[in-house]
Amino acid sequence: MSNYQAGYLCRFCGKYHKELLRSYGSPVPDYYYDIPAEEQESRIEMNEDLCIIDDQYFFIRGCIEIPVTDGEGTFIWDVWVSLSEGNFDKNNDYWEVEGREQELEPMFGWLSTSIPCYSETINLKTMVHTRPVGVRPYIELEPTEHPLAIEQREGITVDRIKQIAEELCSEAEQ
Repeated sequence: MSNYQAGYLCRFCGKYHKELLRSYGSPVPDYYYDIPAEEQESRIEMNEDLCIIDDQYFFIRGCIEIPVTDGEGTFIWDVWVSLSEGNFDKNNDYWEVEGREQELEPMFGWLSTSIPCYSETINLKTMVHTRPVGVRPYIELEPTEHPLAIEQREGITVDRIKQIAEELCSEAEQ
């Protein structure tokens, strides 16, 4: 699956972008930004996929995958989800175990990434589905009427992906 689509002319900036990204993400859970910069080193332990804040808040990185209805593949939001300490520890116990996706049941979590282009996404209910070693978990949103949950269930078009790209472009320019 390619992470790119053919280029497009951005209505916001007026420039032609050679590629239409099919994945966007956040490098840290939103709660990371609540910690003053001078305290982050002592209060936050993290790597690319896991984050612990103040030894009491536990996060895992995963993917909200949205089918593309008029194209190939999926559109992906790379997000952070909070887990209970018990589920976080269980996930870590199986981190390098081959076949872990058959051993671990889906885990409840709260979405911990504010995703642009939608009404508030922080604290949407999720289920975290473990996948094979080396593959980030699949994040399933609770089937509500939130626009992101609807898009995950019903899919989006390439035009919607362009709209998202333009909205992100306008935020980057501000």
